[in-house]
Amino acid sequence: MSNAGPVTVVGGGLAGCEASWQLARRGWRVRLHEMRPVRGTEAHQTDRLAELVCSNSLRNDSLDTAVGLLKQEMRLLGSLVLEVADRCRVPAGAALAVDRDSFAAGITAAIEGEPRIEIVRGEIENVPAGPCILATGPLTSPALSSHLRDLLGQEYLYFYDAIAPIVTAESIDPERTFRASRYDKGGDDYINCPMTRDEYYAFVDALLAAEKVPTRDFEKCVYFEGCMPIEEMARRGRDSLAFGPMRPVGLVDPRNPQRSFAVVQLRQDDSAGTLYNMVGFQTKMTYPEQRRVLRMIPGLERAEFVRLGSLHRNTFIDSPRVLMPTLQLVARPETFLAGQLIGVEGYVESAAAGLLAGINLGCLLTGEPLRVPPPSTALGSLLAYVTDRSRRDFQPMNANYGLFPPIECRERGREKRRRLGERAQHDFATWMGAGE
Repeated sequence: MSNAGPVTVVGGGLAGCEASWQLARRGWRVRLHEMRPVRGTEAHQTDRLAELVCSNSLRNDSLDTAVGLLKQEMRLLGSLVLEVADRCRVPAGAALAVDRDSFAAGITAAIEGEPRIEIVRGEIENVPAGPCILATGPLTSPALSSHLRDLLGQEYLYFYDAIAPIVTAESIDPERTFRASRYDKGGDDYINCPMTRDEYYAFVDALLAAEKVPTRDFEKCVYFEGCMPIEEMARRGRDSLAFGPMRPVGLVDPRNPQRSFAVVQLRQDDSAGTLYNMVGFQTKMTYPEQRRVLRMIPGLERAEFVRLGSLHRNTFIDSPRVLMPTLQLVARPETFLAGQLIGVEGYVESAAAGLLAGINLGCLLTGEPLRVPPPSTALGSLLAYVTDRSRRDFQPMNANYGLFPPIECRERGREKRRRLGERAQHDFATWMGAGE
C-alpha cells in the first residue's frame, strides 16, 4: 500500500527517525524535517540524523532491567534504532553502547536510502496542519516551541542536562589504571581509575571550589537525576560520589586486592577504541577548570580531552494534561508527539515513543484502531506514567520496573524482576498477536 500525500514528521533525532521508518515500512510516504544544519542547537555538533549528544550508551541490555526489556520489545516491533545500534556495538559490559559516529552514519544512511522518506533541511516554525508527528526533542526551536505552547495553552516544563567529557585512549596512563567490568560482567570492557581516600577527598574539594558555567538568564537549575552534574552530587555530601558514579564495589584492581576508596570508570566511545567516555561525569565546570580538576584523577594526569563537559536546557511538555496514551494531543488528535519532548528520559525511551507514534499515525490514516501496549510491559508502563492524569508533579522518567503494576509474589530483588519480566514478555506477545 502507498499513500497519496506525504506524512509530516518534524525532528531528525532518534524518535523522529524511528517514527519515519515505521511509517515508511508500512507503505506511507514521509517528509522528515530536520532543521540542522540550517539552524543549529546548543548540543549537536554535526548535521547527521540521530546524533547522540550525551552518552554513547543505550544502557543495560539484559532482561534484569526494564530498559533491557524495552529494547527487546522494540526489536520485536522492527526498530531501526536497535537494528543499527546492534551493528555499531562497542564493548561495554552488560550495556549496549555504540560507536556514536557509526551509529549516526548508519541511521542517516538508512533514512536517506529509504525511497518513501524525503528529508527536508530547515526549521519548521509552526505545528504542521493535518496528520503529523512532532519529535523535535528537548532542544525544540523557540519559534516552534512558542506555537506549540499557544496550541497547548500552557508553559513548558524543563530540566538541565549535562554532557560528560571524552578522553583519548593513548593519553590514559595504563600504569595507574586497570581494566575490568563491575562484578566481571563483560570482562575487561572498562578502564578504571582507582583512588585512595586522600586522593578522593582532594578531588571533591577541588571539584566544589572550581569555577562553574553561570546559569545565565534562567531562574534556577532543575536536573534530571540520571544526568546530574558531578559537582551537584558532591554538594549533597562529600561522600556522595563515592556512593554514586565513583562507587568502587564490584571492581578489583589486580595489582592491589584491597578495595579502592573510589573509582572513576571510562567506557569505550568508538569502535576503534581510541576514545573513552568518563562514565557519569557530566559537569558544568568551565573548560579550563575541567582540564585542571579532571587531571587530578589517577591515570588522567596527561589526559587529552576531545570533548569537554557542557550544560544545556531540556524542555518537555506536561504530558499528563495534554497527551493521550496513543501519543495524540488531546486538543488535536491528528498531531502526535514523541521523544524526550513528552517527558521520557533516555535514548531508548525516546526512540520507543517515536516507534509507537509512527505505528499509531499509520493506524489513524487507515482507520484502524490505535495501539497501546498493556501497562504490564516496558513500553506500556512508560506510556501509562507519562499520560497519568492523576499525576500533579510531572518529571521525566526512564523505563524502570518500579512503573510496572505490582505482581503477587514473595520474592524480592532479581527474582521479582524476573517474574515481572516474564509477565511482560507474555503480555507483549499477546498484545502483538492481537494486532496482527
